[in-house]
Formats: sequence, C-alpha cells, structure tokens
Amino acid sequence: MDHSNRLEELVNKHENTLYRAALAILGDAQEAEDAVQDAYLRYLEKRPELRDGEHEKAWLLKVTANRCKSILRMRRRHPAVELLDVYPAPDEGGRELMEAILTLPANQRSAVHLHYYEGYTSEEIGAILGQRPGTVRSHLSRAREALRRYLE
Repeated sequence: MDHSNRLEELVNKHENTLYRAALAILGDAQEAEDAVQDAYLRYLEKRPELRDGEHEKAWLLKVTANRCKSILRMRRRHPAVELLDVYPAPDEGGRELMEAILTLPANQRSAVHLHYYEGYTSEEIGAILGQRPGTVRSHLSRAREALRRYLE
C-alpha cells in the first residue's frame, strides 16, 4: 500500500479520536485541528513501523498530545470554547458536567478525556502524555474532587 492510501486510512480511522483528545487539551477547535494535522504530517515524515492499529493510535495520540503541549506553552491563556458542541450532552445534567470539565486545568482535562472518554488506563495515559502513571492518577483525583465541588 502506498503512503497516500495509508495516510487516508489512518485519517479515516483515527481523526475523530485525535481531534477530540486535542480539543479536550486545548479547548480551541482550530488549534485542535492544527495539532491533529501536525500529527499526520509527523507520521509522514517519520513513517514509523508500528505493530498494529492500537500502536498506531497510541503513537498518533502521543504526537498529538505533544503538539498540544507545545501550543499551550506558546499561549498564555487557556480559552475553553466549543467543546460542548463536540460532546453533546443528552440532558441538562450532562451539559453541566461538560461545563464543569471545561473549568479544569489542561492537564486534568486531558487526563479526564483520555480516561473516561477514550478508556485508557493511567499507565497508558502516562505514556501518551509523557507523565508518570502516579502523576496521571493525581490529575484524575484532583479533577474528580474539583468536579465534585463544582457540581455541589
């Protein structure tokens, strides 16, 4: 399979997951799109030899998360808009939860997204975000506490 067909297959398979993860980290739709595009460009440049689809997904998520970190470092403030349009809530309580998630710092938002929406363990999230699993568990614990306080 040539590289253009392979890239098209990867985009079709992982674009939604990568975009939602980037949006959860960045809170900005345009920057999230840029981060995902950068991840695919990196794939074309590196052409990594990956064993299977799960390794591809993890590799692309890691590259996307690293790009998001770079974007966060480049800007001073962290606007959190448009995320509610991507995660439509089934009821008012679900919408309130999403609004609460938007108030979290980026590192907690990304841990919450990868754990609760993508189903990754703290060890897997640590590998994706370049953090120790204990740090990820700490982010998740702090996020749960902050969400509990926000929703009370």
